[in-house]
Amino acid sequence: MEHIYDMIIIGGGPGGYTAALYAARAGLDSVVLEALVPGGQMAQAHQIDNYPGFEEGVAGYALADKMRQEAERFGARTVLTQVTGVDLAADPKVVETDGGTYYAKTVALATGASPRQLGVPGERELTGRGVHYCADCDGMFYKEKTVVVVGGGNTAAQDAALLSRVARKVILVHRRDTLRATQIYHRPLMEADNVEFRWNSVVEGFARAESGALTGVRLRDVNTGAQSMADCDGVFVSIGRKPASGLVQGQMELDEGGYVVAGEDTRTSLPGVYAVGDVRTKQVRQVVTAVSDGAAAVHAAEEYLGQGRG
Repeated sequence: MEHIYDMIIIGGGPGGYTAALYAARAGLDSVVLEALVPGGQMAQAHQIDNYPGFEEGVAGYALADKMRQEAERFGARTVLTQVTGVDLAADPKVVETDGGTYYAKTVALATGASPRQLGVPGERELTGRGVHYCADCDGMFYKEKTVVVVGGGNTAAQDAALLSRVARKVILVHRRDTLRATQIYHRPLMEADNVEFRWNSVVEGFARAESGALTGVRLRDVNTGAQSMADCDGVFVSIGRKPASGLVQGQMELDEGGYVVAGEDTRTSLPGVYAVGDVRTKQVRQVVTAVSDGAAAVHAAEEYLGQGRG
């Protein structure tokens, strides 16, 4: 008979390892399946200044490793393997990986979401070194500096508003001639004296100094093709995120953006399956909210298992 875990946690980010910590402390037989390295998107953050308890901030990879070590100190297990398929309606639930098949009574999906990139030359090299995807995380690095925000939806408008309170100047670049963001966001941006709009424009590339530091973005007018330059110290790409929910597509309810539909209790449309962190529907996607999801998922799983299910 194959081993059946109480809980399989797919993804080793902050939500996943919090679930692993709480599961281990609750005496649940659990395992974390992680494809790359612990931490997920968090591990790629050069500095995290908005996670409680680190008055001087902390490197993303360091925080990720601390979370892994803490969970493993209580008996959590990590397996580095790529999950290739799941059957979450089965009893027990089935998780296929490139290293074999795993079975569990409950599953916590902590697969995360990745920011959509511009796809222009130099973006990857400048990520974390002038190009960013989270204004809440990295905005304070640009106090009294000039930043570019790319996008026109709610996230871009929120990021531009936040940065306008920190940066000396915010240049909002959008491919259309008006924001797609809901109307409530328009007036504060229009009235801010340090926000400049570059309408009908897209980013074509980045300008760098000899040192490699970002100095600006090259823009193209989508109507005329005219080229221009916007000098800046940093760029925030706010064109949306892509949830890593492909594994469960067709098996459970997803919203129109591809996020797993789940409330604050993390319960999904499938009994015994919980959505943790950035992959689930939520208003705020931050390390601290992913962590709270991990704790909530284990609480829900304990109730489920306590009812003799799974």
